[in-house]
Amino acid sequence: MQLVPKILLAAGAAALTSLASLAQAQAALPVISLTAGMYAIQAEVAASPEARERGLMYRKTMPANAGMLFVFDEKAGHCFWMKNTNLPLSIAFLADDGSIVNIEDMAPQSEDNHCPRAAVRYALEMNKGWFAQKGIKPGAKIGGLPQARQTQ
Repeated sequence: MQLVPKILLAAGAAALTSLASLAQAQAALPVISLTAGMYAIQAEVAASPEARERGLMYRKTMPANAGMLFVFDEKAGHCFWMKNTNLPLSIAFLADDGSIVNIEDMAPQSEDNHCPRAAVRYALEMNKGWFAQKGIKPGAKIGGLPQARQTQ
């Protein structure tokens, strides 16, 4: 009978370790400072296929001026959805020079596609309404973007 509680305790510890590893993996993304006009943004950078796929999934909150910058190797019509994402978000699709191509609001837990109106290498996710609240519209520039690795 004492074996069962020990197994349950071990299983619980393994689950906690797994959750801690997931949280640490998400926290391990590099953070860069971006600007949108006079506004400062602290953005986690998702530049690998794994980081881009995970994105902001499972997060419960995000600070007001924080976001996630997705960096792709190639310009394309990179579309996004919100499966397993709990936060309502707005996404700005960015041209190479940082100009906002278009902005889309995205509802949590949705599989609706949100796509850029032109081929892009960058997308910036912020809390829903952030761009609108700051008066930031398509054509505005986001400063501080990292150089995307360009493929031939």
